[in-house]
Amino acid sequence: MTLPFSLFLAFKYLKPNRSFVSVVTVVSTLGVTIGVAVLIIVLSVMTGFDETWRRNILDFNAHVSVVQRGGVVLDPGRVEAAAASIPGVCGIAPQVEGVVLIQKERRTVTPVLLGVNPEKEKTVSRVPESMVAGRFCVDDDAIVLGSELAARLNVWVGDVVTVFGPGSLAGEDEFRLPEDLTVSGIFDIGMFDYDMGFAFTSAEMARELYDVERGVHSVRLKLDDPLRAAIVADALERKLGPGFRAKTWMEMHSQIFAALHVEKNMMFFLLAFVALVAAFSITNTLITLTVQKTREIGLLKSLGFRNGGITGIFLWMGLIQGAIGNAFGTGLALMVLRYRNELLRFMSSEFGLELLPPELYQLSLLPAHTLPSDVGIVCGLVLVFCTLAGAVPALRAARMEPVDALRYE
Repeated sequence: MTLPFSLFLAFKYLKPNRSFVSVVTVVSTLGVTIGVAVLIIVLSVMTGFDETWRRNILDFNAHVSVVQRGGVVLDPGRVEAAAASIPGVCGIAPQVEGVVLIQKERRTVTPVLLGVNPEKEKTVSRVPESMVAGRFCVDDDAIVLGSELAARLNVWVGDVVTVFGPGSLAGEDEFRLPEDLTVSGIFDIGMFDYDMGFAFTSAEMARELYDVERGVHSVRLKLDDPLRAAIVADALERKLGPGFRAKTWMEMHSQIFAALHVEKNMMFFLLAFVALVAAFSITNTLITLTVQKTREIGLLKSLGFRNGGITGIFLWMGLIQGAIGNAFGTGLALMVLRYRNELLRFMSSEFGLELLPPELYQLSLLPAHTLPSDVGIVCGLVLVFCTLAGAVPALRAARMEPVDALRYE
């Protein structure tokens, strides 16, 4: 197939006669490659963070949580019956919750202790499926700890810990001692905040520790479709009437997801300037080329080659370099993302750099998910930058007069 003459000349100028490829072209294309790779890597990692946190949050928490004014749901049976009548609700579990102090020898931590019904808890949370030791048992003065929490206390299955709750010091009519609970299991969700900050026991034990005579603090629901949480919450509030509030998982964790969304957009905006700088290097390369090819441009125009054809040569050159940079940049990004955790471990072991502290990012591995839409946006933006990079030298070349170009020939 015959190429357009302007495209043929663009390939010819990119490949000099004396060498296989121009060094200047390689350098400018390398800048585009790095810019594309950086953008794709950052967007993939940010998407990975969003999806990983969303998955871990939904694995640990219910999709809808019902609370009552005053802090205690006095009749959880009524709430459960109302929730069961709403289509899409597949799990219901009451919960007693609060902050306690857990002590083992000289080690002390203050996690949130959740008092649950173990059979109902399995319908709303994946914690019972995430046991790494023992089993999810909260009967007979038992307690289930997160893996990081157990490590901080230096305890294992079968060890006894002392638990102090708000009701452990004094009640209305009697003096209450702390409870000695036996570790029956250890869970690992894979999110530092949950593995470090939560423990489970029976609802009855939790009521004693929190000095709650009856009722629960909330009733949690799991849905077939988490995205319908707002619809289910509205329907439940109408059924229960005033005094009840149904909170969705989006509301309870809105700050995390909003921050991730804003951060991803800002990172894309800022790092897009890397690609823009690479496009400027292409502009410099093509301006230099117009000076070197002044005689040839003048000869082409004297032979009747139109200004549009001259302009097309340099626009094609920018587009070709952008396409090559996109291809190599995408390949480089995918390779880096494939071995991202190995690179992190190498930098940590060789240089002592802790680039992903679990206390800050709440993750043990660097997540990443490359979306085709993100790759398309990056590659499209870079192609536009690179094509426009040829506009200035293209206009300069098109404005040349044949007489001036050939004056000294």
